[in-house]
Amino acid sequence: MQNPFKPTAGATPPVIIGRAGLLDEFEYGLQQGSGAPGLLTIITGSRGIGKTVMLGAAEGIARTHGWAVISRTATPGFLAGIGDEMRRLVEELGDGPPARKVTAFSAAGFGLTTQLPQERTPDWRRTGDELLRLLDAKGTGLVITIDEIHAVDRTEIAQLAADVQHFIRDGLPIGLIFAGLPSAVSDLLNEGVATFLRRADRINLHEAAIAEVTASYSKLFNEGGISLSADLIDEAAEATEGYPFLIQLVGYYLWLEAGKANWKLDADQVRGAITAAQRRNTLVVVASALSDISDRDREFLGAMALEDGPSAAGEIGSIMKAKPNVVSKYKKRLIAAGLVESAGYGKVDFAIPGLRQYLRETASA
Repeated sequence: MQNPFKPTAGATPPVIIGRAGLLDEFEYGLQQGSGAPGLLTIITGSRGIGKTVMLGAAEGIARTHGWAVISRTATPGFLAGIGDEMRRLVEELGDGPPARKVTAFSAAGFGLTTQLPQERTPDWRRTGDELLRLLDAKGTGLVITIDEIHAVDRTEIAQLAADVQHFIRDGLPIGLIFAGLPSAVSDLLNEGVATFLRRADRINLHEAAIAEVTASYSKLFNEGGISLSADLIDEAAEATEGYPFLIQLVGYYLWLEAGKANWKLDADQVRGAITAAQRRNTLVVVASALSDISDRDREFLGAMALEDGPSAAGEIGSIMKAKPNVVSKYKKRLIAAGLVESAGYGKVDFAIPGLRQYLRETASA
């Protein structure tokens, strides 16, 4: 049996742990059609929490129900890419691409003059309208998914939102799901770029329960013929902190170690796999998350890292020598960026596993 764990951004894992029921409203919307609330959904959460995987799961559900899917990442020009895909679908569902037109014929010289059809105007609302009516006639519809909206051009997202709203108003079967960091979603909604998106369903992803991770590990390792004690499975599950990317990393390295050890793992091999997973998480997630924050943001995080658990805003302010309103400003910014999360009244904690340890190590270095 091949290693079933997929610790790569966006790769679909063998089991989506801790996400049962989150897409039920979306699936119900597919059955109800145009205007159903679940067909307009926003997925947010910190880096590595599984936003892209959830988009993939939604796409799979849509295809199962017979809906067409257009999937894009919010890179510059993504709207034109959606338009191109819409035109392709129209041609498949309609009469096909326009043919070459005969404009003149000369019998004496056996000459034939032809002209290719004019380039279509890149008006994707018109193309979308045509496509959605074709799909509606077949009792189905279209779902558009947009990932990583923190990189989106506000002009393009405004155009997309306006046209999707137009399709909904006309009763056409359209669904829109997008995913991004909390800060990107907040900015998008607060700037008034797409006011109607404030009515969208919100799925805020959090860590999975450790018990669910343990159960999933037990099942998958048993199916793979890997001998691993219950205590060591518990230890591996605890090491993930319920964080989806770490769940995949730890599982991947455990499977890798098992293949080297005749499919039987002891405590040293399990801890070696956990260390390798944590190192990879630091490189891929933690260091990347800190790459675009300010020095003052990092000072706030550094003050938090002095504590072994949640940090009180007052203590952070004392360390930073900052007034409460300044501390509050940075707290809100870092929560929006998906780096920290509220941990009770006046307290915050790190949202990404390994971030505290990384800050401690780099501070001492």
